[in-house]
Amino acid sequence: MNFRTRFAPSPTGPLHLGHAFSATLAYDLAASSGGEFLLRIEDIDQTRARAHWEQQIYDDLAWLGLTWPKPVMRQSERLPVYQTALDRLWNLGLLYPCTCNRKDIAAAASAPQEGVPLHGPDGIIYPGTCRALLKQRDPEQYNRPLDIPLRLDIAKAARMVETRLPAFQELGSGPNGETGLIPLSPEDLSQTIGDVVLARRDMGTSYHLSVVLDDADQGITHVVRGQDLFEATRIHVLLQAVLDLPTPIYVHHRLIRDDTGKRLAKRDDARAISKYQEDGATPNDIRRELGL
Repeated sequence: MNFRTRFAPSPTGPLHLGHAFSATLAYDLAASSGGEFLLRIEDIDQTRARAHWEQQIYDDLAWLGLTWPKPVMRQSERLPVYQTALDRLWNLGLLYPCTCNRKDIAAAASAPQEGVPLHGPDGIIYPGTCRALLKQRDPEQYNRPLDIPLRLDIAKAARMVETRLPAFQELGSGPNGETGLIPLSPEDLSQTIGDVVLARRDMGTSYHLSVVLDDADQGITHVVRGQDLFEATRIHVLLQAVLDLPTPIYVHHRLIRDDTGKRLAKRDDARAISKYQEDGATPNDIRRELGL
């Protein structure tokens, strides 16, 4: 197996040390394996994506010493691919429209009969309020809506591939030290993941769907990313099974945190890589600070 990995940032703000760690680690693993490192721009959220942030990604990664084949894949150019996959999932009866907002979901999940709301990779686990619409649907009379979010009936999807429900190989470790062969089970998927959104309003897709299709189309053999995405991997592996796509090997790595122990994030104004450069730091300084 040829080693091929990728770094897939969103152009919604400057890259910080957490991005530098993930990208450089992936690049180093590819180089040490005689493999290939790809860059992908995850810009499906066009309300937040900005051209100057995309250019900053290229500049920051080049300054760090990383190289990649060009042109890069950009998700905004792949909407027809995502729509084809949604059509397939819809025709399999695995999707249903959902009109609930976040307030509706929080209220339903915290109702006395539901108990304390549980949190999954996408926040509060969806309580299934709109799932009944799926049972009422006549495939010959009801076309897939294009302007309403679509959720995956995760229990039904898991049952569909139960006889071949996959595991995934973890070469890094999850938040609780999970490593090796990680199995999936229908019960676990239903209770700890829930019916995730696969098509968001005004996007035509979602992170979970697009990342699975993009990795398959780029022939990614190893996915290198932070432990914060470990739980989401189960969604991705399930979708790979349903859509007959290969499952990569996963390498989840530690997260870079600030002095208080909080994970670095764009929304918290984490210190940008470009700021380190402006202050006279070198790429080797960054490597030393990150322990690479």
